[in-house]
Amino acid sequence: MQRREIAFEYERIAKKDLIAALKAALSGSLESLMLGLMKSTAQYDASELKASMKGLGTDEETLIEIVCSRSNEELVDIKKVYKEMFKKELEKDVAGDTSGDFAKLLLSLVQTKRDEPSNVVDYEKIDEDARSLYEAGVKRKGTDVATWITIMSKRSVPHLQKVFERYKSYSPYDMKESIRKEVKGDLEKSFLTLVECFENRQLYFANRLSEAMKSKGAKEKVVTRILVSRCEVDLMKIRSEFKKQHKRSLYQTIAEHTKGDYQNALLSLCGGDD
Repeated sequence: MQRREIAFEYERIAKKDLIAALKAALSGSLESLMLGLMKSTAQYDASELKASMKGLGTDEETLIEIVCSRSNEELVDIKKVYKEMFKKELEKDVAGDTSGDFAKLLLSLVQTKRDEPSNVVDYEKIDEDARSLYEAGVKRKGTDVATWITIMSKRSVPHLQKVFERYKSYSPYDMKESIRKEVKGDLEKSFLTLVECFENRQLYFANRLSEAMKSKGAKEKVVTRILVSRCEVDLMKIRSEFKKQHKRSLYQTIAEHTKGDYQNALLSLCGGDD
């Protein structure tokens, strides 16, 4: 809540709408970053989803990243806020903007029907789901995508982690390799994002950040989106996964690939060097 309290305070003192002031004073990546921080996490995610479906063409990358990496609770929040902000159902917008199996998968996730984690480990169900995933894909000609969608959008995360372990005793390929062999394009990216997030969500974000800062510059939109959307959620864990995986700190990587006020803002969000 901190960031909106600051906005409220400023508005009271300066009698000037901070958001309008920021828009007037800033541009480009720094502007999107600062305006992003004026929203709550759910408002920010909702706005990013809306923007990814606005106008001509869909920004599938953003759509996949947000829908496939957010937890059930986060998605419930995002849907509520989306409706308040845009007077439309997120489901309707997603359905109108995507098609085929890709649409079916995203809609199934947006319907937030995922099981709550249970204290009881159901070994039979784990085995059954692992076998179903294998029989729906690697074992047969073609892919029964509907079965994959059902299992991956309805089962609890701890259950799915065990299912993917068990899956290896049926399939010669692990789940991620199987996805790469069976499906392509946006559907492949979506399933891979899901599996990576079920296994280690903070590592998924760390890898996305690393990818976005591989080349000379940085994919500033991606860097901004991950830092703004996760800074009050799990950024500390993302930082430590980043360091473990990429042998250097997120802080140093940002310092190297960005510049100016935008760099300073990112570094202060990042919070510290590891």
